[in-house]
Amino acid sequence: MKKPAEAPRRFESLSDLHRALGLPKPLHPLISLVDNRDNQVAPQSFATPFSLNFYKIAYKPHLQGKFRYGQHFYDFEEGGLLFVSPNQVGAGHLTNGDHSGYTLLIHPDFLLPYPLAKHITQYGFFSYTANEALHLLDTEKTTIIAIFDLINSELNSRIDDFSQQVLIAQIDLLLQYANRFYKRQFITRRAVSNDLLQQVEDVLTTYLSSGNLVLHGLPTVQYLASCVHFSPSYVSDTLRALTGQNAQQYIHQKLIEKAKEKLATTQLTVSEVAYELGFEHPQSFSKLFKLKTALSPLEFRRSFR
Repeated sequence: MKKPAEAPRRFESLSDLHRALGLPKPLHPLISLVDNRDNQVAPQSFATPFSLNFYKIAYKPHLQGKFRYGQHFYDFEEGGLLFVSPNQVGAGHLTNGDHSGYTLLIHPDFLLPYPLAKHITQYGFFSYTANEALHLLDTEKTTIIAIFDLINSELNSRIDDFSQQVLIAQIDLLLQYANRFYKRQFITRRAVSNDLLQQVEDVLTTYLSSGNLVLHGLPTVQYLASCVHFSPSYVSDTLRALTGQNAQQYIHQKLIEKAKEKLATTQLTVSEVAYELGFEHPQSFSKLFKLKTALSPLEFRRSFR
């Protein structure tokens, strides 16, 4: 009999997590910064799945080890920034005993009623996985560490009426810099990004040519991501950086290219083409085709006659 999957250990409060890791009690119930640059603290790690009820932003300058994502483990040999949103399930294995760096924990309630409470969810990198960490240049590290130092200083100062507002501003600035640096990473790590683009293209080409469209319909972003072992958000953001299209738009582009091929080289009716491309209703196919090409399928076909 297959052993049932172990339910993730859930941490509802920062105090619970600090206690489980053997860390001192947090200075604030809704926000905590673990400053371990000197590597003096060796918190316990979890080999079993766990989830947090709060955001986690970790800067690890020298971390080496393996992190689990789904059923896969990824070696993480460089330092960088990692982002985790509430309710994500993960497990980490640290192999070299280096726990140095910063770990910022933010309960969603701390962001209320500031605008950041809403637009923090728009940062796609909170849905990235450990192997999609932000690798910082030296000048970027200086900027990020300076912001962590400001947060650390504020948390260790006397809490007053301005503390939350000041901390919110610093968190917002940290996220804006991270967003800028991720855009830079998609460009400077172009070899890695282009390899991912090629993998996505190969998966789509195989899927569109194998009859899967009739059986299963259009491939989803989640399906593509699972095939290339990256998160849907990272795949979509990489494609947007390289092609100007997100993953859904890229899938539609490849579908239209396949439709053009069938319309130009076969005698299939528009309805038959629509069926072979996984559309239940030909009208839906014609609407998408015209949206993408400014021509109806019949107008496109006539241009070849």
